[in-house]
Amino acid sequence: MAEPLRSISHQTLIQQSWQRCEGYGLDPLSQPSFGEPDEQDVSALLERQRSLVQTTQQEVLPYYENILSNSSCLILLADSNGRLLQRWGDQRFEAPRQRGFAPGASWMEKDTGTNAIGTALACRQAVHIQRDEHYLKANRYLTGAASPIYDAQRELIAVLDVSSDSYLPPSHTLGMVKMMSQAVENRLILNLFRDDYFQLIFNTGPDSLDSQWAGLLVFDDTGMIVSANRRADILLGLDLAHVKIETLFDTPLRQLQSQPEDQPILLRARGRHRFHGLVRRPQRPRIQARDFRPAPAPAQGAGAIEHGDPRVQRAVGQAQRMLEKNIPILIHGETGVGKEILVKALHQASRWRDAPLVAVNCAAIPAELIESELFGYEKGAFTGAHQKGRTGLIRKADKGVLFLDEIGDMPPSLQARLLRVLQDRCVQPLGGGEVLPVDFRLICATNRCLREDVDNGRFRQDLYYRINGFGVTLPPLRERKDKRWLYQRLWEEHREREQTAGLSDEVLRLFDAHPWPGNVRQLSSVIQVALALADDQPVRSEHLPGDFFLDIEADARGEHFTSASPKVAADQPLRYQYRACNGNIALLARQLGVSRNTLYKRLRAEGLYPAGQG
Repeated sequence: MAEPLRSISHQTLIQQSWQRCEGYGLDPLSQPSFGEPDEQDVSALLERQRSLVQTTQQEVLPYYENILSNSSCLILLADSNGRLLQRWGDQRFEAPRQRGFAPGASWMEKDTGTNAIGTALACRQAVHIQRDEHYLKANRYLTGAASPIYDAQRELIAVLDVSSDSYLPPSHTLGMVKMMSQAVENRLILNLFRDDYFQLIFNTGPDSLDSQWAGLLVFDDTGMIVSANRRADILLGLDLAHVKIETLFDTPLRQLQSQPEDQPILLRARGRHRFHGLVRRPQRPRIQARDFRPAPAPAQGAGAIEHGDPRVQRAVGQAQRMLEKNIPILIHGETGVGKEILVKALHQASRWRDAPLVAVNCAAIPAELIESELFGYEKGAFTGAHQKGRTGLIRKADKGVLFLDEIGDMPPSLQARLLRVLQDRCVQPLGGGEVLPVDFRLICATNRCLREDVDNGRFRQDLYYRINGFGVTLPPLRERKDKRWLYQRLWEEHREREQTAGLSDEVLRLFDAHPWPGNVRQLSSVIQVALALADDQPVRSEHLPGDFFLDIEADARGEHFTSASPKVAADQPLRYQYRACNGNIALLARQLGVSRNTLYKRLRAEGLYPAGQG
């Protein structure tokens, strides 16, 4: 199975391409040969690739008609050998060089020098080639972006390209051609597997499930993933070949198979993020899956996140008052502690419960598209811009609540734009146009130490003070006083209708002794696995996953809760010791040989821990 090569920097990519061209014996003054295709060979080529061309034209191009009407560009489809299969769009600039745009023309580097199609094939990644970056001067009238297309078996089968003899914005054109190639890949996968397999479409938000940029997983009756698009790899951070779907999400296979097709489902990934998904069943008739107890209605307000823990009670109560006073809230906490649950609880308990809550995961939106996603754009703002423009996520939060999750991962250039929006309470879409007022309550969340990021120049100091009107820290699960309530709530949420036996006393004691490095998210996963193994019996220790016991053993040895235990040096500044332990107060206190209370005081004195917490 062929895989893309590791992504390299653009400058390195161009340097390596020029070196290859020199190795092919080309000179910048050479004329492109385009491979001199034979007419009979071209006919056979087009016949073999008819399905690919039809898929691209019939299933993808209608969504991108605005590219053809708004831009003087060509969309080119070439096979894995760089031979042109089809072209669509403005053909005004190809007349003097018609041979290079005829079917069968080769755009491989050995024939045509550095160019978007040939270089994308050589490095197996999406590229944007500016005019002067072409090795051959004869091609320097062109600018273009190209992205490889992989089939359901991850074999590189084609390249999609957008080229023009006029200016194309590099980042937006590259983002658009990536999305177009992803759309082709999605269609190829669906055409192959839709009759006999389940499909899971997932993304970072419920409003983006119809996007071509959503992740796509195809799995069989046993939960084995038989195909996945590259976007799914990126979202989950994994190679998804021959993986069981239950190892990816904290959702039982039978629940996925029984999920109504028109009802989005919340997916808790076993990694860093939560996603929203839609399940599509096989189109061929098959035996109905077992009926399941409907999920309980979600608790509203503070009842969704706490039941007696004083720190969480205090955090919720204070945050509710800050939200009412329109003071920005910054939520700190380890991964998996329930920051998103807190935000939803605050929204439901506020007077904006009927207004929109717009959640943006700053770490999950592709870098090429995050600016247009947040701020929106005007008609014709860039290549591929929708004819009617697009309302950005910030404007969608008008009169409601805007939640910026993983705010520490926002690119520096966007930090400056966001600061202006927060200062002026106005947003200007890309491409200029009218400056529009916006009114929203702001909540941000992070698992990073933003103060340290400010000191190191990774996060703007002025933006930090703008979003940190009031800091809230959610304690890790191992420090919560209402753990027993959480065990019961998650057991109730995940059990099937016939499962009434509950958690045994033995398991409750083990849960109490566990360090829970993955926090509530890990607890949810453990309970789901245990329920699947226990059937209608009480959950006992033999039903718990093996990693559960490894965490307990590591904690008993005073180690960090992973196989690679970080150690702190006594002569290091406290901020570096704190970072080395990933903010784990218990671990750092053990390694320094001090009590937690002493450590809290030292951290507060250096501004590393919010006052009033701990």
